[in-house]
Amino acid sequence: MDFTFTPEQEALREQAREFLGANPEPTWTQLAELGWTGVSVAEEDGGAGLSFLEEAVLFEELGRALYRGPYFATVGVILPALPAEDRAAVAAGEASWTLAFGPLVPDLDTAEHVAIVGGDGIYELVGGEREVLATTDESRSLGVVRGGEPGRRLAESGVLPEIEARSQTALALEACGVARLALEDAIEYASAREQFGKKIGVYQAVSHPLADAYTHVELSRSLALWAAWCVATGDPQAAIAAAAAKSYAGESAVSVCETAIQSLGGIGFTWEHRLHRLYKRALGIQSFGASGTRLRAEIAASLLDAQDAPSPVEPPVTVTQGG
Repeated sequence: MDFTFTPEQEALREQAREFLGANPEPTWTQLAELGWTGVSVAEEDGGAGLSFLEEAVLFEELGRALYRGPYFATVGVILPALPAEDRAAVAAGEASWTLAFGPLVPDLDTAEHVAIVGGDGIYELVGGEREVLATTDESRSLGVVRGGEPGRRLAESGVLPEIEARSQTALALEACGVARLALEDAIEYASAREQFGKKIGVYQAVSHPLADAYTHVELSRSLALWAAWCVATGDPQAAIAAAAAKSYAGESAVSVCETAIQSLGGIGFTWEHRLHRLYKRALGIQSFGASGTRLRAEIAASLLDAQDAPSPVEPPVTVTQGG
């Protein structure tokens, strides 16, 4: 079985990197014109009818670009809970959403609509006061919603496990984009900067941490893409795959950014360099939602439960004596 990206998916990656390089602060309308807001929306609802794997490509590139906007909250979180007409509005760039499924609401200052979890369903919030909080990561807003009341019912609460797996995977993919760019910056600097007549990359104190960072990036990406495939196909392992990806990729992105900052020396600590912004996004991803400790506990519990499950009983074998 071939697990490599298709030519179409690679073309999407190239398009995304080129566009985000030229448009560091794209509008929601621009993303809709590119078809990004409706990647997995059904064709009859105005989308492309593709899957979360194509969205995975975009999440990685949007993380790399430190995109600020409601794509994560809308596409990475609440999309499975939206009725067909609302998904069509998202695909057309006419609406954006966020979901208050924890104490902090992501993309609160850029999302048009807010949904809440209540009782046995997910509802559109009517009224309410939004407060955007000051956080370490200025490239993604977080806030709280106070007051208001449930409006129309969007979906049953049974969709929440899918939302959780989807959001954790999206964050893991963003973390991969952040870590990859930080590592590229560090490698470029170590390959050009000279000390004592040699490129600093030849010194083990620089090269070995960069090699370790590379292994973190590659393993993070493997876990994130596995989780994306599970989400896209509805695999039963989606929950554990997403937990593993978010736990490892979030923490690895922080570690890789710290290694990159150390490799660049004084330049890495300056406010003018983008490394500190990548580092802050990594910290934000790591701390959003369930902690790595909690996610690893969930993974361990799942593995141990599977180990303790009784083996299926095989039917008895009947032996017939020959005459």
